[in-house]
Amino acid sequence: MTKEFSVLLSVYHKEKAEYLQQSLDSVFNQTVLATQIVLVEDGPLTPELDTLIRDYCDKYPELEIVPLKENKGLGLALAEGIKHCKYEIVARMDTDDIARQNRFELQLKEFDKNPKLDICGSHVKEFEDNIENVVTQRMVPLTDEDCKEYQKRRDAFNHMTVMYKKSAVLAAGNYQHCPLMEDTLLWVNMFKNGATAKNIDDYLVYARIGKGMYERRGGWAYFKKYKQARKQVYDTGYISWWDYMYTLLVQVAVALMPNKMRGWIFRRVLHG
Repeated sequence: MTKEFSVLLSVYHKEKAEYLQQSLDSVFNQTVLATQIVLVEDGPLTPELDTLIRDYCDKYPELEIVPLKENKGLGLALAEGIKHCKYEIVARMDTDDIARQNRFELQLKEFDKNPKLDICGSHVKEFEDNIENVVTQRMVPLTDEDCKEYQKRRDAFNHMTVMYKKSAVLAAGNYQHCPLMEDTLLWVNMFKNGATAKNIDDYLVYARIGKGMYERRGGWAYFKKYKQARKQVYDTGYISWWDYMYTLLVQVAVALMPNKMRGWIFRRVLHG
């Protein structure tokens, strides 16, 4: 099995130190350990985060810090971070989520089985407070064909679960600035460039959802930001005009409905 690979994370000042600690612990306690962990500091951090990161650097020499002078947003932070990844296989991880202990082992086996594979993700279990409190899950399509069709209207991958080839990411133009849809735009560009994908039919990451998540995804301002990002995706030519309009119609309805109803939709319909 492939042994050498990198992990890519990006942290900014609003992250809680306890969440970052839990995320890093899940990375360093895998059944197959990463050769390199790249943590991008997206602008100045809090004293608590700085102290925690120094402690982990002292303990784990494979942890490499990429400091950015100012906050650039997730897309540009990851675009810089992947350039510092030394290995072809790169696993994405978010700094407030928790990876299952055998996540990397299972994904590496998929790359060994199929040398042409470029992206491999999985389902997620979404939790509040602790991983015993799973409130919902987000399932994704499994095969390459289904992923490519699904991507026209919704993301075929849970971003925090993916393991991909660095060369395939860079060949597709790397991450770009596209607030709300940095990963969406990347998957579309990778598919347009001929990338091969799959998702494992399992839950390899516990994704943390805050109690205010549904509120943040509501309102006219959020919809305008969503529309702008969706237009960037449409401009790639990967999706049709009807795909574009369908997603806008669904999103405007969800964004403008009462918060409790929006929460129900996310839990029971979108992430059911």
